[in-house]
Amino acid sequence: MARTIGIGHQDFEKVRQSNNFYIDKTYFIREWWETNDDVTLIARPRRFGKTLNMSMLEQFFSVDYAGRGELFEGLSICEEEKYRKLQGTYPVIFLSFAKVKETSFLNTRKKICYIIESLYNKYNFLLNSGLLNENEKEICRKVSADMEDYIASESLNTLSNFLSRYYGKKVIILLDEYDTPMQEAYIHGFWEELVSFIRNLFNATFKTNPYLERAIMTGITRISKASIFSDLNNLEVVTTTSEKYADCFGFTEEEVLGALDEYGLLDEKEEVKNWYDGFRFGNLDGIYNPWSIINYLNNKKVGLYWANTSSNGLVGKLIREGEAELKIQMECLLGGEPLSLTLDEQIVFNQLDQGENAVWSLLLASGYLKAEHCEFDLRIGKTRYELRLTNQEVYYMFLQMIDGWFTGSRPVGNAFLAALLAGNLEDMNDYMNDIAEALFSSFDTGNHPSGKAQPERFYHGFVLGLVVELKDRYLVTSNKESGLGRYDVMLEPVDRTQDAFVIEFKVANARRNESLEAAVEAALKQIEEKNYAAVLMERGFGREQIRTYGFAFQGKEVLIQGG
Repeated sequence: MARTIGIGHQDFEKVRQSNNFYIDKTYFIREWWETNDDVTLIARPRRFGKTLNMSMLEQFFSVDYAGRGELFEGLSICEEEKYRKLQGTYPVIFLSFAKVKETSFLNTRKKICYIIESLYNKYNFLLNSGLLNENEKEICRKVSADMEDYIASESLNTLSNFLSRYYGKKVIILLDEYDTPMQEAYIHGFWEELVSFIRNLFNATFKTNPYLERAIMTGITRISKASIFSDLNNLEVVTTTSEKYADCFGFTEEEVLGALDEYGLLDEKEEVKNWYDGFRFGNLDGIYNPWSIINYLNNKKVGLYWANTSSNGLVGKLIREGEAELKIQMECLLGGEPLSLTLDEQIVFNQLDQGENAVWSLLLASGYLKAEHCEFDLRIGKTRYELRLTNQEVYYMFLQMIDGWFTGSRPVGNAFLAALLAGNLEDMNDYMNDIAEALFSSFDTGNHPSGKAQPERFYHGFVLGLVVELKDRYLVTSNKESGLGRYDVMLEPVDRTQDAFVIEFKVANARRNESLEAAVEAALKQIEEKNYAAVLMERGFGREQIRTYGFAFQGKEVLIQGG
């Protein structure tokens, strides 16, 4: 009889006691323990079993589960006696930042401190153990959601000290979803403040902690070492392209086929493969997303299960506001073509809006792209990756995302492009204002790490999203050098008998009561004074073939004029 499918369970004990569908990943315990790494960071896409595996580790090692070996009966970790004896023998500190999704530094700091305070409350028996002196008891009492920085940064180190003395063994620390608050800090503009706080906490917890046996952190991204791990030279980083633990997160093809057989769905294996296969960890192909497979087994039909488990807001924002080349590359990926480029798998969040390669690194880490091949290029000292969209589910997710930006306005967008090519300024203004009225209220320009909004970049990205439709007829470039500066958008026709376009964007400064007319005049003046047409003229275009346009924006209002 097929086991019950439980959706969303992340507690190992609950899964085992309820006899829910579960694929044995306990060999991960053995693999990790035998590497003897001091601190391990494992980056995997969301919904790949990270939290369930961390729960499994806690319940295997923690003294709180001593004598609970029945949870692991029949699983691979119990095949060796030394591991049966190891179960329940270490003090374990287990915490998660999964719910730290605040929109300000103050509230994020409080949430993290509250999580630590809850740990201290769990171990408040230490206060009456006779183990702590009065000063140490006073430190425990100072741990709170509003504790001072010096207490907060040392709090997990201090708790490790107390538990190590109480149990006579060093502690294991498990931190799940370490990067969730960091992503929120980037989105909401308090990156630098949080980096400083987290760096001090991590240094005291994972580097200068003599009471630490070993530790694991999990997350989606590998945040750059320079950001929060600058002092951790004892960190073993395992990304999606690493060989370690390749089959410990996610389902292998063999495991998926076994599951389909259990639920009488083996005849659907090709459809399931097309939709949900495609993830690759290290050199191991054929990794499936667990969340999608479990939901497929439950519903017995394909759907966008994994793609719809979060808003994908950051990914959508970065693509929507990205430069022309990024949009063209995304369109090629959607067309089934590979993307070859050099990447650094370290995510530098405060550079995500400054370079497209950082965006591709984020997409790779998040599971939206797979690395079919990666090789270190000795000539340039960087690793070159060949990337593709992961599978059909991801393909449809991106289609829905892009279509959502232009819902109800695609015909108007096409009409705008026709007016642009025809040089019909009146229609260009009418169509662009119609689009702005329909769409701009739902677009979020967001805050950047500097804390300053960049509306010009937002409008720039929006118009690029329209003009890349012309990529078969025009070379669309953005933010490239020409003359004495960098133009916003240039359209260079493949057919040299056609006109070329130079476009500059300006946002009317409301604080200075600047009008749309003044802003658009400034845009056209900049094109002229900076001689942005220089590169086109160097390529043989006559001045009469080069059309220049200024786009001025103020909220939902747009004014376009030609030079």
